[in-house]
Amino acid sequence: MPLTVFGYGSLIFKPPPHVASEVHGFLKGYIRRFAQQSHDHRGTPEKPGRVVTLIHKEEWDAFSGSDAFPDEDIVWMKDLRLSGKDISQDGYTLETVDVWGVDLDGHEKIVLHGARISKSSLAIRVRCYVGRNDNPSFIGSEPLDDLAHTIWKSVGPSGPNKEYLYKLAEAVRKLAPESHDSHLYALETRIRALDQANGFTTA
Repeated sequence: MPLTVFGYGSLIFKPPPHVASEVHGFLKGYIRRFAQQSHDHRGTPEKPGRVVTLIHKEEWDAFSGSDAFPDEDIVWMKDLRLSGKDISQDGYTLETVDVWGVDLDGHEKIVLHGARISKSSLAIRVRCYVGRNDNPSFIGSEPLDDLAHTIWKSVGPSGPNKEYLYKLAEAVRKLAPESHDSHLYALETRIRALDQANGFTTA
């Protein structure tokens, strides 16, 4: 069965080689936050980095209290049609989701149903890897300056944590210039300031 995985982090700027096709869309009822520890890619078990996860908006509000950022009405990402390989790891849970898009008249509509789509007699399920707040790698809400410093200094087998953030910010801007991810861009600003203060040059 064809499997569609909704990518919202590194899958946007580094899709796996077995992707068959891509479409663009967004999810409703979720927010993207750097609230997941990374022990195996952008950090180590001793010094975990931070990567993004999606969390249900009502769960985030209950967990974090008041968020410092306005709600994003739409969070644009990529949907990746995969061969079905399981890529779940480090605390992520697979959920079924509906992917929304905007038509030429500016109206929102579901472009991929999470339950089932009939296409060429094949059933397509849209899945999304979410770091729920009860998984051991979920770190939750942190003061933005502390979070930025952790991302700035962390390094893992996949490279510097800040490289992950920079590439994600660049990819989101290119993918949907009309969408503003205030959390992502506020972190980017702080981390670039740390680079500048410490004599690093950034692209």
